[in-house]
Amino acid sequence: MNNLPSITMKDIARDLGVSVATVSRALKDSPRISAEKREEIKTYAREHNFFPNIIAESLRKSKVQPLKIIGVIIPQLSHFYFSSILSGIEEEASARGYQLMVAQSKEKYENEVRICKAFHENKVCGIIVSQAKNTMKYDHFQKLISQGLPLVFFDRICTGVNASRVVVDDYMGAYAAVSHLIDTGCKHIAYYGTSLTMEIGKNRYNGYKDALLKHGMKPDERLIRTCDNRADAESITPDVMSLSNPPDAFFAVNDDTAIGILYSCKRMGYHIPEDISICGFTNGERAIACDPMLTTVEQRGMRVGEEAANILIDQVEGVIPKSRVEKRVVRTRLIVRGTTK
Repeated sequence: MNNLPSITMKDIARDLGVSVATVSRALKDSPRISAEKREEIKTYAREHNFFPNIIAESLRKSKVQPLKIIGVIIPQLSHFYFSSILSGIEEEASARGYQLMVAQSKEKYENEVRICKAFHENKVCGIIVSQAKNTMKYDHFQKLISQGLPLVFFDRICTGVNASRVVVDDYMGAYAAVSHLIDTGCKHIAYYGTSLTMEIGKNRYNGYKDALLKHGMKPDERLIRTCDNRADAESITPDVMSLSNPPDAFFAVNDDTAIGILYSCKRMGYHIPEDISICGFTNGERAIACDPMLTTVEQRGMRVGEEAANILIDQVEGVIPKSRVEKRVVRTRLIVRGTTK
């Protein structure tokens, strides 16, 4: 009879003429059920290939206590930085007995709202999130906090919500990168960055600007562009290079954008770094796959993920009060390679 398909407790109850509650108690060896009846039910269950539904059991228990499952919202899994953060979250969560439920917002506010609602309905114990680019309203995050669900932001933090966050030192990373460009002889440095409505965009721009000012240079508004992906970088760089007094260096908000600049400049006949120096921000796998290899700021995504998971789990387990806002900064470091002198 072992080849029979598996059955449910409801099936067992019907076949033996007892209630589902009786079957459940018997399978758990409850003394409320006679030894004879317990053995009858357990034997029938064993012979009919019965296996308990662990997920359903967990959901029943979750009415009293949330599941040990953490919801994670990533803007795009295809980005090396976000995938490395996810690896850090998973590694730390697994070590502490937690599992992940992961979803992509795909940079859309509407998706983010829907995912938050789904996570809450599925009784995750907390949520770790990097907000979408076009998120300008934060009611969905505030609602989670008001419902007592721990919330931790990473990378793209929401300044409109008083919640814990883990970021890299974007300002100092940009400052160090631009200072390196200046120290190696660059005098006219372009900046490709994300929108200044985002905290990450403001911090990296301010690091760029302050490095220039510290070295007696003024930002040239013609060289400051909103651009954070390779396709746009390849599209606008020829126009930037056609300006009178074009840049002799570029600092980009991420590696993909920097690589777009690199190949655009090479197609125009420029030599890297002899004619143009380029610095990115991430230190992903693509940084060593391009020619020449990319000078970039290392973000240490694994560490960011580990810190975010630790904060969330500590809040879930009461080590850190849910009311306390944790703010942690992961240090960056400049990795010098072939795109700078």
